[in-house]
Amino acid sequence: MEHSAPTGSTYWGSPSSQALVLVRPDLVRRLVLVGTKPRAGEMAGLGERVPEVAAHDVLTEEDYLYLFFGPSSASRDAGREFWLRRHERTVDVDPESGADSVRAQNALRADWNSPRGERFAELRRIGQPTLVVNGNNDIMVPTINSWILAQHIPQSQLIIYPDSGHGSLFQHPELCCAHVTRFLDSEIPFT
Repeated sequence: MEHSAPTGSTYWGSPSSQALVLVRPDLVRRLVLVGTKPRAGEMAGLGERVPEVAAHDVLTEEDYLYLFFGPSSASRDAGREFWLRRHERTVDVDPESGADSVRAQNALRADWNSPRGERFAELRRIGQPTLVVNGNNDIMVPTINSWILAQHIPQSQLIIYPDSGHGSLFQHPELCCAHVTRFLDSEIPFT
């Protein structure tokens, strides 16, 4: 069966999480940032075809593999397994995002790409223990951004999964869940 995935989703959670922890730190005990970047982060390393493919009205399996997984056969095989898993759900499927959601996400993205004051300074204000996770070859949000987050957030830990891209959490679901669970369950602060 051929599947597709709608684009224009409102999965812009990590920038929203960073903004929330800065405005309402009392609401956040620990922070997990996956495949994201700081405000005005680096775009060097963005895949050549990412803007074109990400703009498709509907993402095909090949589009998804390109955007979220690495080029190796092992990574693409893991991507195909994820593609099948994500289409198993037939009840309570998330509705497609509408035009208003897409416009709001695009406005947020444009704002997030603009610096405010000293570059990366607001990251130093994040006091919560933070886990930063990414694949070693993220072509949608270049992996260097994960290093930047980990360097500037005082209590941070960085995990980079090998042979994976933006969908590292989909490629290594059990390992990622174990890492996140251990991090969230821990009472030990990073020093």
